Amino acid sequence: MALLVGTLFVVPLLLMVWMSVNHWPLLGASAPNGVANYQALSDPLFLRAVWFTLKYTAVTTVVLGLIAFGLALLVQRNRRGVGAVRAVLFLPSAVGLASTSLLFYGLFNTDSSPLNELVQLVGLGRVDWLGSTGAALGSTVAMITWRFAGFYMLILMTGLQSIDPVLYEAARIDGAGRWQTLWRVTLPLLRPTLALAMVLSLTGSLLAFDQFFILTGGRHDTATVVIDIYREAFLSQDLGRAAAVSVATLAVLIVVNVAQMRLIRREGR
Repeated sequence: MALLVGTLFVVPLLLMVWMSVNHWPLLGASAPNGVANYQALSDPLFLRAVWFTLKYTAVTTVVLGLIAFGLALLVQRNRRGVGAVRAVLFLPSAVGLASTSLLFYGLFNTDSSPLNELVQLVGLGRVDWLGSTGAALGSTVAMITWRFAGFYMLILMTGLQSIDPVLYEAARIDGAGRWQTLWRVTLPLLRPTLALAMVLSLTGSLLAFDQFFILTGGRHDTATVVIDIYREAFLSQDLGRAAAVSVATLAVLIVVNVAQMRLIRREGR
């Protein structure tokens, strides 16, 4: 196991760190250059990518979390037909993200968009779903919600079903209404599960690549941090600068995940 971890994680990580302190062209010999590659972190293109990534992460986490939680509340109880509903809601999670992005690219393509056909039926003009930063952000968040809502619904549903029904009965005896029960019983006991879902959502959103690379190619200021890494490595052919950005991104992810894991442990006590 230690050999596997060392081969697949430790060695590539050390190589990435080493590359980040070297001038390392895609083709040609490398040469040490200290921390010069880390100047990429102050590049205006990178800063715009950071801002867009943070905005996308915030919107996606809130929208996806609310919808997944609502679905979990609807399907948590075992009733006739609820198993089929759960399966239908979870089914999009079985589709690969790249395949989902290609599917929605066909839906959002202005020239042949089935969505525009529906929009025109109600008397509205054609919509350029990917033609601006706001439109592309909204369209992508809608796609990600369709793709992952069932997955997070399943996680939250598991947390909801682990809550002792006796607590709900006690709340009803004390005269608590539905909203009071939700705020005073459900949400406090669901915090560890919510924290876990947030860890997964934040990590996935901060590392977003496939959806924007396929839907927009990074146009209209929709480049994420990972797209910026791709551009540095394969368009600018500078693996050293790409590695420096990767190291910085990894450091941020470690800090975020450690903080959230501590929250999970604290709430789980």
